[in-house]
Amino acid sequence: MTPTLVPPSAERSLAIAQARRELIEGDSHGARAHACIDAWIARSWQRCLEAGRRPQQRVSFEPVSRSASCDVTERNRALVAAARPVIDRLSRAIADTRYFAILTDADGIVVDVGNLPDGTDAASRFARDIGRVGVDLSERAIGTSAIGTALAEQESVWLHRGEHFHDDTSVYSCAGAPLFGPRGDCIGMLDLTGVQVVERPELRHLATLSARSIENSLVLREPCELLLHLAWPGCTASEATEGLLCIDAEGRVTGANAAARQMLHQPLARNEHALMFNDLFALPLHMMFDAARRGDAVLEVPLWSGLRVQVRPHRGGATSGAPGVPPADARPRLRDVETALIRKAVADARGNVAEAARALGISRATVYRKLWRGRPAGAPD
Repeated sequence: MTPTLVPPSAERSLAIAQARRELIEGDSHGARAHACIDAWIARSWQRCLEAGRRPQQRVSFEPVSRSASCDVTERNRALVAAARPVIDRLSRAIADTRYFAILTDADGIVVDVGNLPDGTDAASRFARDIGRVGVDLSERAIGTSAIGTALAEQESVWLHRGEHFHDDTSVYSCAGAPLFGPRGDCIGMLDLTGVQVVERPELRHLATLSARSIENSLVLREPCELLLHLAWPGCTASEATEGLLCIDAEGRVTGANAAARQMLHQPLARNEHALMFNDLFALPLHMMFDAARRGDAVLEVPLWSGLRVQVRPHRGGATSGAPGVPPADARPRLRDVETALIRKAVADARGNVAEAARALGISRATVYRKLWRGRPAGAPD
């Protein structure tokens, strides 16, 4: 049985209409209603106005040129391959809501589409207008939408009907979440859209979780020597919360998902220099390689910040003879971890052993003893 379409809340519709009059038409008389509009929507409306757009202008949903579409398709093959299983799952989850999934690149060009609603009615035609690979759904092309707003704000959004800038797009309701690649750069977005449908703001959460799933798939496809699964001690890891970190044979961090970047407080895309394993973990790299080779389930590893994380290391590509890989009989030693932590504390204290000892909560004699023990044989005094 098909449920009856429930009209949007009259109160919400009136508030959106009043906000449009205030922010788009400049009518500031009476009570200020634009507080009901999220700030990112107001910013998008302002960008549209500054670009010379008016709500009454027609929106044509034109595709980019054939050559440009081919270029976009070629550049986003990896993204589409990673997203396709997620879009298939989404299509099943939202099949009874008349919402559908759209995947775009970082410029808002459609690169893949989920199952569109069947039918020959106006709503189905509106869905087909935007549900085509190669159509430009960026803010510059169609004004305010979840697609352009999510890409501009780089966070998940929800827009309903009149919150879109143009009258032609006021039939849509949509949730959007940006997609970030293994190096932290925005590579596209995932959109869940319905036409003349019941408002479903909870789809924002679904879009966000689905976007994280796509990002994780991209990280898992990255070539690397070590793949580290990160979780906070005592927390059950899930697809949404587990950190993924790619390490090459030299110890460079070559990729990470959003959870890992947040856990380690390292926005990789903005780093000028290569981020190294030893910049993050107070543990020699060879110990992690050895744990991966032995198949240890979980290691509790200290960070230089003083926090600890649980790590499940897995070997990536072939590492035979690769730098940083220990011999087969190497075994991790607790004293190596202690020595590394003490050396870091002394370095942070600019060589002041007393200050380092206070920071570590140990005596100066212990610092000297453990540093001496940790020196290679034959090292100068």
